[in-house]
Amino acid sequence: MPPTDISFEAALDERVEHMLDACTRCGKCVEACPSVKPAGIADARPEDIIGGIIDLLRGGEGPEASRIWAASCMLSGECIRACDEGVNPRFLLAMARVAIAKSENELPQRRHQGVEKYRDLGRDVSVLSRLQLDGEVLERLGQKSASVTAPAETPDFVFYTGCNVLKTPHIALLALDIMDAIGISYQVMGGPSHCCGVMQLRPGDVEMSGRMGANTAEKLSQSKSGQVISWCPSCYVQFTETTLPTIERQRGARPFEMTPFMRFLDGRLAQLRPHLRQPVKMRVALHRHPGISGGVEAAVAILQAIPGIELVDLKQPAVGLQSFNLGVLPAFKRELQLGELAAASDAGVDALVTVYHSEHRELCAHERDWPFRIVNILELVGESMGLQQQDRYKQLKIMQDADLIISECSDLIAQHALDAGKARDVVVKAMLGDQPLPLKSGARPIELTPNS
Repeated sequence: MPPTDISFEAALDERVEHMLDACTRCGKCVEACPSVKPAGIADARPEDIIGGIIDLLRGGEGPEASRIWAASCMLSGECIRACDEGVNPRFLLAMARVAIAKSENELPQRRHQGVEKYRDLGRDVSVLSRLQLDGEVLERLGQKSASVTAPAETPDFVFYTGCNVLKTPHIALLALDIMDAIGISYQVMGGPSHCCGVMQLRPGDVEMSGRMGANTAEKLSQSKSGQVISWCPSCYVQFTETTLPTIERQRGARPFEMTPFMRFLDGRLAQLRPHLRQPVKMRVALHRHPGISGGVEAAVAILQAIPGIELVDLKQPAVGLQSFNLGVLPAFKRELQLGELAAASDAGVDALVTVYHSEHRELCAHERDWPFRIVNILELVGESMGLQQQDRYKQLKIMQDADLIISECSDLIAQHALDAGKARDVVVKAMLGDQPLPLKSGARPIELTPNS
């Protein structure tokens, strides 16, 4: 496609219209969606629900069931796999939410909402990472001069962390350790200074989302291979389904291609296997989210490559892009998490293994109350390779005491010149408050209905 002079928003609108023309309103996407039943719209005709989404995207009101479906999307991706017409219903639902946001608020208010969310994210990521890491390690993760200084030699890949994994930095550090061990040349980029634009898209500020995404895309395009290895699934979906295809429509080409880290590592198992020397004799279950195609399968293959690992299937539902995205149906999310913890206990596993950072944040403190560990998959890979990074986030969160956490981190608070009172506020809200399923001890009763 030849480059054009149209704006990001106009190019995005053209992509939406092209998909709407291709959609046959068959309803297969609705039938496949795991959000429909817990959202309470299972009695509506699937054809009417998708028809209402099309109506919303063409300026109409759409029926209530369609609005509920759009708001309840967990980004599971089942709808994409169900479509025979090459349409991406997950993308259309994101655009329907944008259309609803535009109808409810004028641009200044939408922009203000995006700015506030972006500032909150930046504050939480900055404080929680600095409560765990010194300046040298932050720089390794691209959060100081390394984020703006070009390497002496162009790397083979850019490793894009996204933002929120920096709250649980041991995961990102293990990813770097593993790449170092197998000889991958990379530059790390990420954090709020490399925003994917999703924080602006959600409240409906498409212009700012496109500006932020395009700015970050320019930074990420500096590698020999033209490949970006991504960690964050939200960033991956934002770039591959919204930003990059729209830039391609504007300019005639994409600045890079993006591969999720699990799939990247799975594709290099031949390089990885010789480094998996130490048996890890554990019976484990994998916490699964299917939103990125091939992601669960890659994680399974990686676990099975670790000598000594016995992988147990808990036969629990696997939905959503990552745990964060299930937050649109809170009671359903709590029910799934409680069911999985109970199933893991009944199965007698040694560990429940997370892949992404959001479920690790939400589940890790449950280790205190259940007879198994909560670990990230890269911890097990690292253990077999002789690599280790301390899960300081879990250690702190299990304390369940904001004052004690601040006291434990006093040296790093001083080193980074943080305001202890403001840091405590972040701990209360963004660490201890990030607990969808309450812990057993001293918690309010668990309520599994309704979805609120």
